[in-house]
Amino acid sequence: MSAADPHDGQPILAAGRPVGEARGAVVLVHGRGATAQGILSLVPELERLGLERRDLAWVAPQARGGSWYPRSFLAALADNEPWLGSALALVGRAVDGLAAAGMPAERTVLLGFSQGACLTCEYVARTPRRWGGVAALTGGILGPPGEPRSLPPDGAGDLAGTPAVLASGDPDPHVPWSRVEETAALLRRLGAEVTLQRHPGRPHTVSLPELVAVAKLLAAL
Repeated sequence: MSAADPHDGQPILAAGRPVGEARGAVVLVHGRGATAQGILSLVPELERLGLERRDLAWVAPQARGGSWYPRSFLAALADNEPWLGSALALVGRAVDGLAAAGMPAERTVLLGFSQGACLTCEYVARTPRRWGGVAALTGGILGPPGEPRSLPPDGAGDLAGTPAVLASGDPDPHVPWSRVEETAALLRRLGAEVTLQRHPGRPHTVSLPELVAVAKLLAAL
């Protein structure tokens, strides 16, 4: 670990099929105060909803101290540095590791919950390409309200029809529904095919309808 790269050296856990034998891969990004092992607990349920399919590779990076960045995702981007940049780099290392083992981006799905969903949205918006899919469960793009962002910074890149599921409770104590809608609009501008799920009164958790939508996304790989 260094002050400039606080997530340096953090582990990336793996489960499921070896990458070289897998039909696709999923990068799971946990929420604040949670763990990589904890979000891997979604795997059996997603496999069950996918008719007991066990042909995917799953990887889950672990944030140092259980948090990807210190402040709200609605804070100024600079206020979450260098943690944010370091977190994005760790997700990138997980993706690069899959690619080095032969798994292309178009068969790689990125899935995050809560703070991990925000990080997932940010990573995908900054690295637009044809992904296997994106699932942001209770999260959205980072940055203060009222400051629309143009991503990627150089205007290059295209999500090229990447299927994306964005879901959240409304109201949620951490993620305003308006930010979920703004994120959906941004991903659509970048070329994603976005499905929105709004769950009135749902607590800050992952619900069965969201898991069903993710299982369908995985089945389409």
